[in-house]
Order: sequence, then structure tokens, then C-alpha cells
Amino acid sequence: MSETKQSWFDSLLVYKDIRMLRILLLGAISGFPWVLIASSLSLWLKEEGLSRSTIGWAGLIFGVYAFNYLWAPIIDRVQIPFLTKKLGHRRGWIVLMQLIILLSLIVWSFINPTQNLALLISIGLVIAIASATQDITVDALRIEQINSNEGKSMAAGAAMAVVGWWTGYKLGGVVALFTAEFFENMGVADYWQATFLVLGILIILMNIGLMFVHETIDFNRVNNQKATDQIIRNKLGYNNIITNFVAYITGTIGGPIISFFKKNGLAIALGILGFVFLFKIGEAFLGRMSIVFYKEIGFSKGQIAIYSKGLGWITTVVFTLLGGIMAMRAGTIKTMFFAGGLMALTNLIFAVLAWTGKSELLFAIAVIADDITAAFATVAFVAFISLLVDRTYTATQYALLASIGTAGRTTLASSSGALVDWLNGDWGTFFVITTIMVIPSLICLWFIRNKVKIGAK
Repeated sequence: MSETKQSWFDSLLVYKDIRMLRILLLGAISGFPWVLIASSLSLWLKEEGLSRSTIGWAGLIFGVYAFNYLWAPIIDRVQIPFLTKKLGHRRGWIVLMQLIILLSLIVWSFINPTQNLALLISIGLVIAIASATQDITVDALRIEQINSNEGKSMAAGAAMAVVGWWTGYKLGGVVALFTAEFFENMGVADYWQATFLVLGILIILMNIGLMFVHETIDFNRVNNQKATDQIIRNKLGYNNIITNFVAYITGTIGGPIISFFKKNGLAIALGILGFVFLFKIGEAFLGRMSIVFYKEIGFSKGQIAIYSKGLGWITTVVFTLLGGIMAMRAGTIKTMFFAGGLMALTNLIFAVLAWTGKSELLFAIAVIADDITAAFATVAFVAFISLLVDRTYTATQYALLASIGTAGRTTLASSSGALVDWLNGDWGTFFVITTIMVIPSLICLWFIRNKVKIGAK
């Protein structure tokens, strides 16, 4: 019995690594933009009187996350003038994207949603593109903090990345909601516009913190990419501008894909992609409409901030770290089966809340259960695809796998508002449907469970 306790304690000690603190910050930088284009934008549009369907379809801007792998090769190779030289390749790209998001918030502060909805959504799209681009290099920088042979550290790093993401999203949400409510109570007419200026300060602070994240120059990655290009040029038999361009495109776009299928085999690779695409669709449908549901059932912005953001953040941090330990010891496959079962049960709790009416106790239970589920599911998912990537194509291959996962959650979940409207506002039935959505991904996982060896050992 004592040996088991010691093993868990040893697993917990992995989190003491200074690299975990850096990964925590990177996760926060990645999660914060979702406060802007998810919670804040949705509630802003709701309070301006726009329909659930409009709010749901506005979520199509998240679709860019599903396609960021298309420009990942650019992020891997193109250097930003001045920034790359001063900050490093990865950090230079992150700072550039942060500046774009900051400028977008300033523009948002001058927009009236009912009069300029198209412009508002367009700026939201710019934020989403900058955020999706930022994620490419954040994930690459995060993975490159850990050596490829450090399986346990990779699982722990995945947990810290998730904690960081939810810290940026949850605590950023707390700041956004309380600031908006403060300005509203003060009688500020455009209280959301004023809130976005305050949120801009958080972006500046995160960029200051980014300067403490170490970035190494990986000459092996660059040399391997150039070697791949040269092999392709040799096969083409010519060396000119056209063949160089073809070699570049083939090496950077085709190389990661070919590497993935070669490593896993066609059948298993397709099973992996099917699972990655389907895994969190039910959770995404629930998440996209959750804040609208909270508002309709009668909770104030302050209550949403306390239960959904503040309390949810504490729960997420604790259970993400525990999820990381579970992934280290039991492996990511078992952890994802466990998380899938939790997803189904959690969505049913929301259905009960919808059927019984407003209850702070049940609301707290539902939020805690949802955050526990998200913690286990996300840390297992991140560790899973982090361990699959080829270090020669870190940014591109991780972005490709993450984009496939995001595709299901963003494109399909954008119809969530329309689904609630089609059900005539029957939130209970909506949450039952999201429960059923969990099943297909678990079927895919069942078929590949014994053929994909992913673990922390």
C-alpha cells in the first residue's frame, strides 16, 4: 500500500519542474482569447437583444481553429522582422498575434453591435485568426520545452498547459464579467466596450510574462526540414524556383501527413483521426450555449462569474493536475474512456437543472461536474496528440491534429443555438442530445485502444 502512495507522490513531484511554470503561462496566453470571442461576445450579443440562433452562428468564427494547420508551415519557417531577432522565432510570432488581438479590442470598444453587427463579427474573426495562429506556435513552444523521451514530463506538461488554458479562460472570464457588471451598475451605457479596454491590459501583462519563457534554437528541426526539401528536389530532377516552391509545399504540408500515416498505418491513423474529430463535440454543444442557458434560467452575471468562472477555475486546476497523474499512471487511453463517461453524466446533470428550474446548489454541482470532466478529457487529449507528433514537424503536425479536433467542436457546434430554437427552447432535451453525442467517439477509441500505445512510461 505504501509503495502505491509513494508512486503517486513521485508522479506529483514532476510538477515541480520549472518548465511546468512556463507551460502554465503559455496555456494562459492561449486560453485568454476565448474569453473575448466566447463568453464575452456571446453575453454581449445576448444583452443587446440578438437571438440565440444569431449568437450560435456567430460562433462560426471559431472555425478558423479547425484550419490553422494550413498556415502552420509558415509559422514554422517565416521569421518576423525585428521580433524574431529580438525575442526568438516562437515568441516573436506570439507577440505579433497578441498585438493584433489588442488592436482588435480597441476597435471593438467603438462598435455598437446592433448597428454594426457585421463589423463586430469581422473583428471577432480577426481575433479568432490571430488566436488560432498564436496557438500554433504556443503549442510548438510548449512541446519543445520537454524532451521527446520524457513521457511523464509530457503528460505533466499537458496537464499544466490545460491548467494554464483554463486559468486564462476562467480567470479572464471572471475579470470580464465582474468588470462589465461594475461598469453597468455605474451607469456606463457602453459597458462592454469599456470592459474590452480593461481586458487589453491583461494582454500586455501576459506578454511581459512571456519574456521569461525560455526558447531554444533547434537546428536539427531546421536541418531535417531542409533535408526533406532537398530529397524532393532531387526526385524532381531540377533545381529552379518552381521546383524549390514545390519542394517547400510538399515538404511542409505533405511531410507531416505522410509521417503520421506511415507511423500508424492507414486503418489506425483513420481511427485516431475519427476519435480526435468526434471526442468533444457533445461538450462543445453544451459549452457554446451554456452561458446563454445560465442567463435564460435566471442567473446574474455575478453568479455566473462566481460559479462558472471562479469556482470552476479552482475545480479545473485541481482535477487537471489529478488528470495528469492519472494519464501518467494509467495511460491516456484509459483516461479518455473515463472522461467520456463523465461527459455523458455531466450533460445529464444540466438536463436535470433545466427541468427543475433555477437552483444555485444544482448549478454549482453541474458546473463542478462539467469542469472535472473537461479537466480529465482535455489533459488526456492534449497528452495523446503531443506524444503522437514528429519533432521534425512539431508545429505543423500538432496543429493538424488539434485542428481536426477543433473542427468537430467549432463547425458542428455552431448550430447549437439553432438546435435549441428548433426544440423551442427545450433545454433539457438539448442536453440529453449532447449526451448521446459522446458515444461515437468512444466507439472509435474502442477499436484503436489496443493498437495505439500511448502512455507515460
